[in-house]
This record gives sequence, C-alpha cells and structure tokens, in this order.
Amino acid sequence: MIRTAVSRLSVALLFLATICTPLVAQAPQPAPANPTAQAPAAPADGASASPTPQDLQAPGGPATGNADPWAALGLPPAGASGAATERNGAGDPWGFDQAAQEESWRDILRPQAMDLAVTTAFFAFALVSFFRKSVALKYTALAMSVVYLGVMKSTLISVTDIFRLVHLDFPQFKYSLAWYLIAGVTVVSTLLWGRFYCGRICAFGAFTQILDAVVPKRIRWEPSARVERYAGYVKYGLLVAVVAYYALTDHFAIYRYVEPFWMYTRQGTVVLWAMLGTLLLATLFVRNLYCRFLCPVGAALGVISHATTLFRIKRWSECKTCRICERTCEWGAIRGPEIIRSECVRCDDCERLYDDQKKCVHWVVVYRKAANLPVGARVSG
Repeated sequence: MIRTAVSRLSVALLFLATICTPLVAQAPQPAPANPTAQAPAAPADGASASPTPQDLQAPGGPATGNADPWAALGLPPAGASGAATERNGAGDPWGFDQAAQEESWRDILRPQAMDLAVTTAFFAFALVSFFRKSVALKYTALAMSVVYLGVMKSTLISVTDIFRLVHLDFPQFKYSLAWYLIAGVTVVSTLLWGRFYCGRICAFGAFTQILDAVVPKRIRWEPSARVERYAGYVKYGLLVAVVAYYALTDHFAIYRYVEPFWMYTRQGTVVLWAMLGTLLLATLFVRNLYCRFLCPVGAALGVISHATTLFRIKRWSECKTCRICERTCEWGAIRGPEIIRSECVRCDDCERLYDDQKKCVHWVVVYRKAANLPVGARVSG
C-alpha cells in the first residue's frame, strides 16, 4: 500500500512540475538595482538600426557583424523573412493562439501583388518582342528593362545569387515571390532559348545595347575573331575566381568589383564610380564589352546555354559559305556555319536576316532554282 501511494504521489508531483515549469519560465524577472547599467544603449536620434550598403566592407575589411548583406542590396533576406515573427510569444506558452496568428495566402500576396503583376507583364512583353522579331518591340522591351528592373526595382540576376548556391542560402519563398519569378524565368528561358535573359531582360545589358544603338559606328573597334575568342574566356575565369573567393572568405562585398549592377542603386564609393566610368567609356569603343567578355552571370548562363538550349537558331546549308550573319552579329557568336550558344544572347539580328527573302542567300538560291535561272541572274523580290 505504501509503495502504491508513493508511486501515485510521484506521478502527481511530476505532472504538477510539468505544468508549472513553463509558467515559471515566463514569469517577469525583478528589475535590476541600476537599470542604466543593464539596459543596452539606444541608438542616437535619427540613427537607423537597419544596415546600409555602406556597412558592406570591401574585401579584406572588417566583418559586418549580424547585418544581413542581402537586405543591404535590396535583395530578399536569406532564411526567414522580416515579415515572419515569433509564433509562440511570452503571453502564449502553450501555442493556443498559433492558429489565429497564421497568415493566409491573401495576407501574403496582398503586399506583393502589384510587383508580381507588373513583373509578369514585363516578361510577357519581352517574350512577345522576342517571338515577333521586331526591332521596335525589342528596343521598347530594353527601355522597359532599364526603367523598371533597373531604375525602379534595382533587381538583376547577380553573382550574389550564385553566392546563395555556396551555402544553399535562399530567401523564404512566400515572402519573396517576385525574386523567385525573376530567377525562374531566367533559368527556364535559358534552358529553352539560351541567354535570352542577357539579350532582353538584364537592365545593364539593355542599357549597353541602347548605348550601342546611338553611338556612331565610325568610332567602334571590332576585335579580330582570334582576340574575341580568347577574350571571351575572361568572364569564365572571373566567375570561378569570385565564387571561390566568396566560398573561402565569405566576403560578400566582392561582388561590387566584378559587376556594375550596383549603379542602379546610385550608391558607391569614389573608386567604384571611377571603375564604372572607365567601363562605360570603353563600351563606347567596344560594343557590349562587359556582357561579352567580363560578366560572371553571363558566363554561368552561357554554360547552361551550351549544354541545354532546346530551341536553337536554324541554319541553312548555304551558311557554310555565306558570311552575312557572321558580319551582322554584334556579339561574336557566329563563326562560319556554327553559332556559339554560350555567346549568343538571342538578339534577333541573324534571325531577321533568315526571314529576309531579299538578303538571305538561302532564299535567293531557292528562287533561282524555282525559276530555273542561271547563277548570275537577278531575282526580283
């Protein structure tokens, strides 16, 4: 009897301790005798507690502490979003209010709806301009990219997104839908058509293409095929070097020294602005200089394009001897009968020539054969 009573009493005490332990843990603690000695120092008036881009130190500089470098770039934060809060607060140790605190998809989508709608509309227009092969629509899409993705959003696929792969450090999906939309369109379009993002979506590439269209051709310097071929390997070296550097050091700010996309934030040091000015000045003389020879993101997309492009640019048998498209290509992506998929950005220039029945040699030959005309005869359009 005594053993049974002791056992029952032990069970009762254990149950009572289980109930009281969380309540004791949540009980308010007595205030310290000297509050000023225990309280953390408050920020000065007007000071911001959130990180700024200047908090990102240059490579080799001091660490940035707990500041989120992704947020300083205007990129979605890694892991949990700032909109996510602690579900089990001090007033609800049992979690009974958790169901009431859960956000619905309507609550999640409401603040992102406009951004998603405008971004989707832009992508739709870019695809229409791509399939229509219209010069006017192409440059309209490029201008929209500069204004919307560049000036207004300052959102481009960056080497910082490749950094995320190093630690598998991605933003929380439901709070970063626009980022996943842009990244998803970039990957899918690259698998289907190659470097479509580089030629139609990227705000910096769009800016340099518009610049190329207004700069007089007489001041251009066109590198030889040999120089272009070897210079094209530079961007792959930069990609490997910058990703390896980040993986070894976690110095996030290195991205500013290998890509100029930060210019749309209009925040940079004197050295960075000087580097940007030098790059743009050189672009006046060598068209698409950065995109062709220096861009790590272009290198990464080029690797994917070379391996997986599903819908490739058609080639005629006459392309073995004709050089019209090769001379027209501004990206150095055509070498004889071969199109270098890792360099082609689907700019439409050669594809419009294919459809031009007055300029393309293929169609001239077709008409001559149909009319049974001699080689030197003229063919009317």
